[in-house]
Amino acid sequence: MNKLENDGEVAVKEESQTDEAAPVARKTRRNRRSEGTIQGILEVTEEIILESGAERISILDVCKAAGISRGTFYRYFASQEELLDAFSRHKRERFYASLIETTAPHTDPDARLDAMIQFISDYIGHTRARRLLIVAPEYAMSWFQRIFQDAILRFQDVLGIVFDSWDKRLGVKLDRELVCELIIRYVLSEQLVPASPEERRNMPRRIERMVSALVTGKTARR
Repeated sequence: MNKLENDGEVAVKEESQTDEAAPVARKTRRNRRSEGTIQGILEVTEEIILESGAERISILDVCKAAGISRGTFYRYFASQEELLDAFSRHKRERFYASLIETTAPHTDPDARLDAMIQFISDYIGHTRARRLLIVAPEYAMSWFQRIFQDAILRFQDVLGIVFDSWDKRLGVKLDRELVCELIIRYVLSEQLVPASPEERRNMPRRIERMVSALVTGKTARR
């Protein structure tokens, strides 16, 4: 775990000596206004992390950027650690929500696979994860580690009908966990070692070939 997420080891700016001790966050009834406030806090948190390039983030900076008071902040988050944990969950759930939204309409196994491949290609091409790796590498690597096992399970769910089709077509029971793990490792490797512009244009085809090789031992012909 890095300094931003380790228990009690989040590196933060020292608040003013005149500030009172941070109160414990209270449970608040969620409504449209509070959800909007939380969303705004999480959005400015991402911008601060991406723009600062540092491992330090202060509640004061977040409050100023979000246009809220410290009291409002503490209604929803008890500490910087809790904020960053919520931010990590927020990014993870947004990724999965987009993945499901993209693939769920496709009930044909081949169409579902194509949709998943295109989603991965678009994500690699437009994600800000690479920027996060540059400005906050320890935080980014910790986030990747935190979501890794969960991502394997989520991808198995999304590709369930695809695996069912492959099992029936090939007459064998595929190792779904391993295939999904390798797909996810591929996505992460693209963040660490970016593809060339030409390779980027051929990204969907490259992912398709990799998946086909994993499943059948052959590369896709189309």
